[in-house]
Amino acid sequence: MRAVVQRVLEARVDVAGEVVAQMEAGLLVLLGVGTEDTSEQAQQLARKIVHLRIFEDEAGRMNRSLLDQGGTLAVVSQFTLYGDARKGRRPSFGGAAPAELARPLVEEVADAARQLGASVVMGQFQAHMQVHLVNDGPVTLWLDTDSLS
Repeated sequence: MRAVVQRVLEARVDVAGEVVAQMEAGLLVLLGVGTEDTSEQAQQLARKIVHLRIFEDEAGRMNRSLLDQGGTLAVVSQFTLYGDARKGRRPSFGGAAPAELARPLVEEVADAARQLGASVVMGQFQAHMQVHLVNDGPVTLWLDTDSLS
């Protein structure tokens, strides 16, 4: 799984002109699922995300997690994180999992984060979404379950 994690002051996801998710401060995660990804990786990624210490403490240091901060987590599926543009000009998405594998794993990441105590909102799977956000910092991280420990 691949995740782009952004610390945000606010975020909103629209589909066909309607708001499907909205939040104040927290983390917005764009989440891609690969063909070899597993439930164990979904659990691992959720733990990593909610415990990342990327919110400032009283001294101004990034030392607080989403759970410490009490913010919201927005999970937005994005298969294009598996786009391979090494050859030619048109990306190949062969590494992205098909919907029947990806959907349950995206939902599992969100459910696991909820079980850890996070407030979670979600985009709409397989929809053309408009994601609006105010990146705070900006703080943006790339996580890949193939390299998490």
